[in-house]
Amino acid sequence: MRTKWYRRPWVAPFAFVVVAFVAFSLPPYLSLDRAQSRVPQPGDHTWHYPALVGHVVFGAIALTTCVVQVWPWFRQRFPVAHRRIGRAYVLAGVLPAGVLAVAVGSVSPFGPNTQVSNVLMGLLWLAFTVAGYRAARRRRFADHRRWMIRSFALTASIISNRLWTAVGVIVLSPGLETTFGGSEVALTQAIAGLSAWAGWVIPLLVAEWWLQRPGKRGPRPAAQPVSA
Repeated sequence: MRTKWYRRPWVAPFAFVVVAFVAFSLPPYLSLDRAQSRVPQPGDHTWHYPALVGHVVFGAIALTTCVVQVWPWFRQRFPVAHRRIGRAYVLAGVLPAGVLAVAVGSVSPFGPNTQVSNVLMGLLWLAFTVAGYRAARRRRFADHRRWMIRSFALTASIISNRLWTAVGVIVLSPGLETTFGGSEVALTQAIAGLSAWAGWVIPLLVAEWWLQRPGKRGPRPAAQPVSA
């Protein structure tokens, strides 16, 4: 039975948030002006900025294409478009963005805690997406959708990362003179570490809960793959 388009009321709000986020985050990097980068260059790694620009651009492709890919009505109503957009999500979005995320994350200027989180998240993002793509190629559509739900959770984690940054600022900033001994560097690294880990771990746990919740065995097999 086909899913009615209105049976997923979260799709429209999510799409709005994604468009707003991309419209805010992408333009400064399209200017190719290093002064507009929201991440300072770590040390003498001059390659960091071009890699960061690439990560942001390819990440924006992954984020925007995943909106319709997780909409059941669109998958069922437009299977050909679903496959083609799925290829864009994988090949022009997650794969290049994930590789660059690992590179950029490994030298993050926000400390080793953030570096470990970013590298681990980037590797899992790549692994989940490749596993989903391979499952689709083998026509194992139920497994394909399970892996892509995990991939989607990590793709969307960039948005929750910003929310946790705001939480970190509110909760940790009052301790600047006490907990952090007046060190703004230590405070910044603590906030960055909190948002880096919570930003992707919590969405991934929610995705796993949804897949494993009692009475459910995850998504039903689809008639068409996302990216095969």
